Order: sequence, then C-alpha cells, then structure tokens
Amino acid sequence: MNFDYDLFTIGGGSGGVRASRVSATLGARVAIAESGRFGGTCVNLGCIPKKLFSYAAHVRDELKDAADFGWTVAEPTLDWSKLLANKDREIERLNGVYERLLVNAGVSIFRGKALIRGKNEIEINGKTLAARHILVATGSWPQRPAIPGAELAITSNEAFHLERLPGRALIVGGGYIAVEFASIFNGLGVATTLAYRGARLLRGFDAELGARLGEEMGRKGVAVALNCNPVAITKQENSIRVEFNDHTRKSFDLVMFATGRKPNTAGLGLEAAGVKLGADGAVLVDNYSKSSVDSIHAIGDVTNRLNLTPVATAEGMALASTLFGGKPTPVDHENVPTAVFANPNLGSVGLSEEKARERLGKVDIYKTAFRSLKHTMGASEEKIFMKLVVDAASQRVVGAHMLGPDAGETIQGIAIAVKLGATKAQFDATIGIHPTAAEEFVTMREKSV
Repeated sequence: MNFDYDLFTIGGGSGGVRASRVSATLGARVAIAESGRFGGTCVNLGCIPKKLFSYAAHVRDELKDAADFGWTVAEPTLDWSKLLANKDREIERLNGVYERLLVNAGVSIFRGKALIRGKNEIEINGKTLAARHILVATGSWPQRPAIPGAELAITSNEAFHLERLPGRALIVGGGYIAVEFASIFNGLGVATTLAYRGARLLRGFDAELGARLGEEMGRKGVAVALNCNPVAITKQENSIRVEFNDHTRKSFDLVMFATGRKPNTAGLGLEAAGVKLGADGAVLVDNYSKSSVDSIHAIGDVTNRLNLTPVATAEGMALASTLFGGKPTPVDHENVPTAVFANPNLGSVGLSEEKARERLGKVDIYKTAFRSLKHTMGASEEKIFMKLVVDAASQRVVGAHMLGPDAGETIQGIAIAVKLGATKAQFDATIGIHPTAAEEFVTMREKSV
C-alpha cells in the first residue's frame, strides 16, 4: 500500500502538535487535521485562560494585603470586557505560535474534521488519504448531568466568553475545575455557591488538603455545600431556579456544571476500524499509546489516563520516539505533579496519605500549618498547609502536598526529589532558603500522631 503520510494526526491540541512536530523533525512525513483553533482545550478553553482568570481573581486579595503594608488603595472596579479582550489576544498569539511550530517543522495542515475510514485511511474534506500510522488526539469535552433543565446551565467552555459577570453563581462539582471556577467567580466579586454531591472536595487528592481547601474557600466567601446536588433547573423571568436533593430551592443568575468530561471519540469511525473503546468512550491503549489496531494510536485526554497537558505532550514525545526515533518509549504516569489553581492554590505530587497507607501499609506523616510571613502584617487567618508522606520501611518520600500561595510553583521543584526517590533524611539534610514558605519542606522533623 502506498502511503501519503507516515503519520496523520487528528487533533491539534498540545499532545497532537507535539507528536506531529517531533515526528516531522525525525524525518517522518506528517499531516495534522484540526477543525478549530490550534492549542486544544489547554490553550483555548482550559489551562491558559483559566490561569489568566485566576490571576485576575487574586488581585482583590492583593489589594487588601496592600493596606496592611501602608498603601492606600482606592476601591477597585473590574472592567470585564477588557479582561476578556486581553485574554483573547493572548490566546490568539498562542494559536499562531502552535501553527508556526507545525509549519516550520514541515507538517502539512488540514483544516476540517477528519474521519477514520480504515486502519490506514482518513477522510477529510471529501478526500481520502492513506497513512502508515494514525494518531487520535481529539481530547475531551465537558458533560452536563441528565437532570431536567440541564441545558439552562453552562460548562467551563462557555465561562470564558460570558458577556457579563453574574451577580450570583452556582458551580456544581467537586473536582479541580469546580473549585477553580468557584474561586475565580468569588474573587471577581460574584456571590458564589459551590455544590458537590460528595462529602469532601477533590476526590483523588489527599483528603486533608481537600477538607482544608473547602474551609479556606469558605473563609474567603464561597458558600460550600457538601452532600448537595441539583435535581432540577427551571428558568424564571430574571433568574435560574435550582432545586436540590434536600428539596430546597434557590435562585441564581448563572449555573455552571463542572461534573466531568468525556473523551471525544463519537463519530470518528474508530469502532468501524476495529479500535476498542472503554465504557466512557476512551481509546484503550497500551503503555506505548498503541490501540487495539497496530496502526492507530491515541494520546492525551481521549485515552482518559491522566488528563493533564504536560502528560499529553510527554505522550506525544514518547510516541514520536517510538514510531520514528528507533527508541520505543513508554510514558511513566507515576509521580506526576499537579496543581489546582483555586484560592488558595493546591499543589501535589506522589501518593496521598490514604493511597500510601493502602499501597504501602505503614507510613510516616509529617505536616505543618502556619500563617505566611506576609499575612502576619494583617488580619488574614489564611494558613499554609504542607504534608510529606514517607514510606516507613524505606524512608522514601512518596508524597508531597501543599495548600497555599503559589503551591504549584513550590511543588514543581519538590517533584524532582520525589521522582528521584529522595529519602526523608535527604530532605532533612537540605538547607532551606529563609525566609520562605518552601523551607518548611526540609525542616519538618516531628511525625504526626
């Protein structure tokens, strides 16, 4: 069979672009199809605009802190339209960066929706092409629950393009997207309620961090309602009425669901090509991102393994090396650091205390909570919280967790030590930088009872 391309990538997000670009630099003939804007969820409807909104939402706290240091600041006002315009400008810049990277690497770009017509065939814009390898990197999409009136609510996709800020907002969900947007809306001056059906926020993260985050968000003004779930939504003249599982009813100006995402595989032609999918529609792949069909591969959120942008790019790099670099490369999904850009921030790497006890048995826990030096100048009661999880047998640090300002920035450095298998004694032997919050990670000496 004659192939038009060595690799045809469907999806121009972070993982798809990285795999395509690197494969091309390794000498492969590569094409990529994208029906929207390059950069995928992260650039257009995820990490980047969310972080920009998070910065905006933190300004109010910074202005409050300024008074404690002697500054007199006038009552601030937010120009929502200006924030949106500046956000859009930055995203458009990044769209261009991604496209130029592909062009400069020699990747052929197709605009439109590509469909898989066989194990080596793709149809796009009415034309059928043959590829030695096909890569599915189509990401995921936010879902609404099946309740009456769900269509009256928005998802994170629409939150980045609101014409105006609401006066009252309900965020439904308990994962990182939910707590981040609850913090964003609250920080921008919206009366915000966070409703979650479970008993604690951030399932999958260390339980103590999730509980403390809920408390801190409450102190900052978010109404956190646990074991609470909407069962019906109705439109009223000037508001949206929500009925909850406890039969109470409340009115809001905006309801946003952050209740999960689903892999984008519907209608691609994967099943007809013989590709096995999971119950959630995710492409089932091996450690080398190969599907049940040898010539079809998948990376990123569409595989529903570990849905983070840096993971997708790492999977893309590994796939390029495997297919065209002569070096089969699996991706290690252990000890991947992550951050939750709520207010306060949360950073985490490795095992939670609960998961460590389940996997290792006996563990040693070191933790501390304290007010930052910055907040000692004023009335803020916000506390930074840090925890180290140590395997009692080997004394390896198997988990590090932080709740506090710029937690993600701190945990990124700690992640290197955890990934390399550093022991608690090696942490203790490291001299800290004073005065910083991060130094606490190398000065905790007493085990938690």
